[in-house]
Amino acid sequence: MSSKDKLLEQLIEPVVQSLGFEFWGLEFSGRGQHTLLRIYIESEQGITVENCAQVSRQISALMDVEDPIESEYNLEVSSPGMDRPLYKLDHYQRFAGHQVQLKLRLAYEGQRKFTGLLKGVEEDEIILQVDEDEYCFPFETIDQARVKPVLEKPNK
Repeated sequence: MSSKDKLLEQLIEPVVQSLGFEFWGLEFSGRGQHTLLRIYIESEQGITVENCAQVSRQISALMDVEDPIESEYNLEVSSPGMDRPLYKLDHYQRFAGHQVQLKLRLAYEGQRKFTGLLKGVEEDEIILQVDEDEYCFPFETIDQARVKPVLEKPNK
């Protein structure tokens, strides 16, 4: 996580929590007019468009006061969705038993992308089963991770 991402998280997470939502994570990317700050929020009751608008208004006000982003940017507030990104060790633990796609910062055995069954977390390592092989990836070596949605076939 970059220092800018950490700063943004430190500013935004308390605001999201004060509104009664779980701060799932954020993405900050781009340059100039294509800069995007995407904030993911979660709730046991689900997330509505109104929830996103409420959080967006509060974050916009905070960003106007704190001004941590020098350039113009677009702000999006969203639910993490079915193909949710995983940001924290707790996320990996919660989604043990699901299929996930991992992208490593550096190649391991000649590859950076792995898709498999998330077995769980041991200390700071993510356990991933890919076919018959089991891998242990240190958390800090993972660049991106997402839950891979499983679509059920309709009954006939």
